[in-house]
Formats: sequence, C-alpha cells, structure tokens
Amino acid sequence: MERLDKIVASQTEFSRKEIKKLCLQGRVKVNNEIVKNSDTKIDELNDNIMVDEKLITVRKNVYLALNKPKGYISATEDAFDPVVLDLVPQEYKHRNLFPIGRLDKDTTGLIIITDDGEFAHNIIAPNKHVKKTYFVEIDIEVTEKMISGFQKGVKLKDEICKPAILEKISEKEALVTITEGKYHQIKRMFGCFGAKVVELKRLSIGNYKLPDDLKEGCVIELTETNLLKIKEVEK
Repeated sequence: MERLDKIVASQTEFSRKEIKKLCLQGRVKVNNEIVKNSDTKIDELNDNIMVDEKLITVRKNVYLALNKPKGYISATEDAFDPVVLDLVPQEYKHRNLFPIGRLDKDTTGLIIITDDGEFAHNIIAPNKHVKKTYFVEIDIEVTEKMISGFQKGVKLKDEICKPAILEKISEKEALVTITEGKYHQIKRMFGCFGAKVVELKRLSIGNYKLPDDLKEGCVIELTETNLLKIKEVEK
C-alpha cells in the first residue's frame, strides 16, 4: 500500500501539492469513488486511479528506445550541448530518466533511456556480455589484419579490449560487435590500425535491433518482449 499523492506524482507531471488540491476539488477517483484525502493509502497494482476522468496507468519503470541523431550528448544534462533527454516526449519528463551507456556526440543510432538502474547495470556491465553491434565507415580499406586483430582483442594504450567481431561489408564499411563499452572504444580500436572512423551508428543491443521505421530524434516505448531481446546473451 502507498499514498495516493506519491503514486500519482510518480506517474504524472502533477506535484504532491497539486494532487492535494485536485483531491479537494473532487477530481481524483479511486475505483470510481471520489477521494478527498491525498494521503489515502491505496494498492497501486490493483486499484484504478483516475484524475479528471483519465485513467492513470501505474508503471514502476519506463524503457525507451531512441534513434539518436548527431549533436546530442549522452547525458541527463550539459552546460553547452543538447542532451538525449531533450528528445524525450513531455509525458515522460517527470521521471528520473537517464541514458544507458554512452554514444559519442557524433555517433548515431540506438540508445536506451530508462529509470531502472538495475536493468541499466545488467546491460552495460562487461561481465554480462551483452553485445552491441555498430555500422562503421572508416577512411581506409577494411583489411584482414583488422579482422583478425579485432578477433584476438585489440591492445589499446592502457588496456586490452575483449575479442570483437569485425565483418567487412564493403571496401570501407563494416559491422562491429563488441561486449563492452570503453571510452571511444571503436574509434580507438580502428586507430590502432591507422584508420579513422568517418561514420558510426549503433544498430542493436543484445538481439534488439533499431527499428527501421524509427526516425532520428524519435523514441518508442519498449515492450517486455523487447526487453528480453536486449538482455539476451549469445551462448
């Protein structure tokens, strides 16, 4: 059981003070009965809550997929640049959302935004082995030396990357699959072979692929099936 005002505040843009006023005005119902006291304890999982005749769907957490455009920082706020949370629709703004992991400012593609810290940890922790696949274009030809080097594990200046899969799809284009997320990892890996990354786009996380019809700058809410695909690990 939880206080009515706390539940409604967590699911809407109303503050607790505003919810108290709405209750006093008779605009809040629980199971079709007007509730005047905002501190009334209710069962958030089984009771029906309505504000101004609109049903409030109670969700513990929210999971969004964003097709990130260039120019946005993967952060909750930034003093100089727009952040990915600026692209989240107003209906989600009241939640304590954050992006899972990071995509560079000039990198595009799939990024997950949520308010579930445990879920985020299970996606980005290296020991969870959740794969991330990227489309990459570099400024020189993709070589067999690069492919075998990625497979062995590229040695960076201060650390060694876990084995990665590099699949050549044209002279200068490839797919790269990694299971970790070191700082500028893919750019640094190619840099070890004298190559500069020209374009970088994340295509999938786990077995969840960026939807073809999700336009840059747009988000969709993920389903339970989507979440299971994200957490899937190759055996």
